Amino acid sequence: MFDFLKKDSKKDESAAAKLFAPANGTVVSIEEVADPVFSQKMMGDGYAVIPTDGKIYSPVTGKVVSVFPTKHAVGIELPNGVEILLHMGLDTVELNGGPFTTAVSEGDQVTPETLISTVDLAALEAAGKDNAMVVVLTNMDKVADFTLSGKGQASASAEIGTLTAKA
Repeated sequence: MFDFLKKDSKKDESAAAKLFAPANGTVVSIEEVADPVFSQKMMGDGYAVIPTDGKIYSPVTGKVVSVFPTKHAVGIELPNGVEILLHMGLDTVELNGGPFTTAVSEGDQVTPETLISTVDLAALEAAGKDNAMVVVLTNMDKVADFTLSGKGQASASAEIGTLTAKA
């Protein structure tokens, strides 16, 4: 009886979603990330922010689907089914969570104002790790369009792009 409502909600799910800067700093394209797994888009398309401070926020509105045991990465699913990975720093898995204070858990609903983690940037530097905060669209088969519109200096939670899921 209400099938027309289901169709309309399906359209809403594939509508464009906004992407945000997860930190204060410099927004760069994923091709500029100093790790071939990311820069060659082996995990998907995306972008990164080179942070000026350690407060890291959600780059999207969605639901936390995974928090890595080493606290260096968080997976978030958007309402339209697209999944992103927020990877904090490069080669940081081996730090066993040391510089990361995670503020979210699996199942949490997040917005661009939600603090995901506080990262000790000095500890990353002391460990010789790149501090790029990388946002990767990990299921590109569900992405119809991805646009990074804001490169350069940005404030945390500033809108810097959009993505549209395939219908």
